[in-house]
Amino acid sequence: MNKPNKSMRESSVLKRLKANQIASCYKLNLDSARAAEIAALAGFDCLWTDLEHVANDWSLIEKQIWAAKSHDVDVMVRVARGSYSDYIRPLELDAAGIMVPHIMSLADARQVMRMIRFHPIGRRPVDGGNADGLYGTLGLTEYLEQSNSHKFVVLQIEDPEPLPDLDAIAALDGVDMLFFGPYDFSHGLGAPGQWNHPELIRARQEVARAAAKHGKFAGTIANPREVNDLVKLGYRFLSIGSDVIGVGQHCQTLLSQMSHGGQ
Repeated sequence: MNKPNKSMRESSVLKRLKANQIASCYKLNLDSARAAEIAALAGFDCLWTDLEHVANDWSLIEKQIWAAKSHDVDVMVRVARGSYSDYIRPLELDAAGIMVPHIMSLADARQVMRMIRFHPIGRRPVDGGNADGLYGTLGLTEYLEQSNSHKFVVLQIEDPEPLPDLDAIAALDGVDMLFFGPYDFSHGLGAPGQWNHPELIRARQEVARAAAKHGKFAGTIANPREVNDLVKLGYRFLSIGSDVIGVGQHCQTLLSQMSHGGQ
């Protein structure tokens, strides 16, 4: 019997972005693989699950990845800042990509890339015996090459400090996307929630400009009313909505309708 050619799953997000299409993303805060599958069934290109702010465990992340992959949907894991194990474990569970929060400088970005990309870009420790390496059935050379090309790495720009290094950060090998985080950026400015602050507006423009200049992609959070404006700025990866907001709004709507119906 001829053995089929083995290959790591390719990212749906990277396919869309490389075709100059918009990639949609949905944020998961609930510790549920079922919530992931519901969002995947809705048709999002990517699900964003979290280890920075949410008390998820690795078994839950693994199940969310399984649920999404069953519908050919990507999972991006925002990692906790820590050791290299914190960065690479989601990739070994076969997440399509990771997002590293609070990149503060070029030196910081270089160290992150060294830990999470394989040769010739970095020095990520090698273990092909997990889901991303098809449990040891993908050859070493193929594993390293496909991981570097099929898995996407997102660096989150959400503080004023890295702006002087923005061009150099965007130019780094192995970086696929810069993701602008307006909430923490406004906080870092000392102007929390002031979305029209001129420094925040300028930073959002600069992130998109730097990404485009160096052949990288730009991402950010958005609401549906902002999509056209953000696309005009150069943003192609847009995270819209979250499970907790959806559930909360649905509950409020039901109670409001019940209240009006009972009058």
